[in-house]
Amino acid sequence: SCAAPPAGAPLPFAAMLRLAAPIVLCCFTQGVLASSKQDVPRDGEHCLLARRSELQRGGHMGVSSSTESSSARVLSASPVNPFAGKSFYVNPSYATSLGQSISTAEGQIKATLESMEDVPSAYWLDTKGKILGSGSNTMQGILADAASKSPPQLVTFIVYDLPNRDCHAKASNGEICCTYNADGSCDYAKAGDCSAGLAEYKAEYIDKIVSLLKSYEGRVPIVLVIEPDSLPNLSTNHGDPRCGNSATVAAYKGGIQYAVQSIGAAAPSVALYLDAGHGGWLGWKDNMKDYVATIRDLSVSSHLRGFATNVAGYQALGQMCPTYDFCLNNANPGHPCCADPCGLTSQWNPSHNEHNYALHLRKAMSEGISGFVPHIIIDTGRNGIADERSQCKNWCNIRGAGVGLFATTETADPDVIDAYFWLKTPGESDGCTGTLPSGAQCPRFDADCASTDSLGSAAGEPRAPEAGQWFDYQIKQLAANSRFM
Repeated sequence: SCAAPPAGAPLPFAAMLRLAAPIVLCCFTQGVLASSKQDVPRDGEHCLLARRSELQRGGHMGVSSSTESSSARVLSASPVNPFAGKSFYVNPSYATSLGQSISTAEGQIKATLESMEDVPSAYWLDTKGKILGSGSNTMQGILADAASKSPPQLVTFIVYDLPNRDCHAKASNGEICCTYNADGSCDYAKAGDCSAGLAEYKAEYIDKIVSLLKSYEGRVPIVLVIEPDSLPNLSTNHGDPRCGNSATVAAYKGGIQYAVQSIGAAAPSVALYLDAGHGGWLGWKDNMKDYVATIRDLSVSSHLRGFATNVAGYQALGQMCPTYDFCLNNANPGHPCCADPCGLTSQWNPSHNEHNYALHLRKAMSEGISGFVPHIIIDTGRNGIADERSQCKNWCNIRGAGVGLFATTETADPDVIDAYFWLKTPGESDGCTGTLPSGAQCPRFDADCASTDSLGSAAGEPRAPEAGQWFDYQIKQLAANSRFM
């Protein structure tokens, strides 16, 4: 079982994470930390103390993962885990937002929020205006700040501004359109090749990002997650005319191909992870087959480190199985890795947790694209609770959710999963309720944000602000239900 370290020994991992509760945690099962108060070592589990003396800012530890297997392809960008051994950049704007909620919090929730102030998370480049400029609200300002550290800290950005963005939802529709309506919104029904929208995306968004990346090439370690939700929507939502029309298809495929190839050529040290939805979305074998074909046809795999999953999602990590389809056909009932809070295996989906989805994604891509052995990062910002939803299709401001694992490279299988990381900033709204907190009507209301699982849909709950805005009620609930381990 986990034992307290002897006098003078390095601090255990839990102490480094500044947990409010005095719990000693040092056991790992396939790389996932377990509590000595709840678990005892089993097969495949071992106990150890921190293996590095250098801590991440705020007490987080970066632990080098295992070396890539010799069968992995030599990528033009990031041939090794880009997160390993790095100090992670913490955007001061996140601490400012948390500070607003800390000032009105009490007790354990306040202590938990305070422990989150120095947790790294990704910064979303969801408008053209967030690229250039000074300060912590622009890519340029963040890179300058990260470069000033000694050593320079790893920065993670989300590239997110495709024409006709977020075709299957309304809460985060973008600013660039294939065809504009009179009010400036996108006409998702208009067919075409999206030539005007793609030209705007390339010249006013991607090219500016590329220019910045070139100026920091080799100076600051950088990770980019490319265009969440876009290609997964093309794989599963052809029947939605907003996603299936020719303009949106051209925008997503052409935009992503240009972004990946341009960035990969100009800044080869930047690690690129393409969004791959989550196991409850692309985990079915037919959906995965379609997604693999899309990636193969785009000819971008040589520039990719791999894929990001569960971005802004709530899918639980679960326990990794020996194989991705270990639980299908009720083959191993009762095995802890087959816990299935969303009932996906009964629907012939083998990717019932994000660990097994990572295995599925690796296997499918490796078999479908010659020489391509991708690595995975998983968003753990809000997936600390496994069974909080009445329906797992619900995705907007989920009631009862909790923050998940802090950023780390100690993953269930470091050869497959590079890192757990907060890609969606906990506390930022997924989308607004029909009525905003101000009492005005939400201009980008999505009916999914009124689901029975969504905050703001029940009596007595405050209304939710627009996507990306700070949601005080939500962050306090996420803190109350936190599962940092």
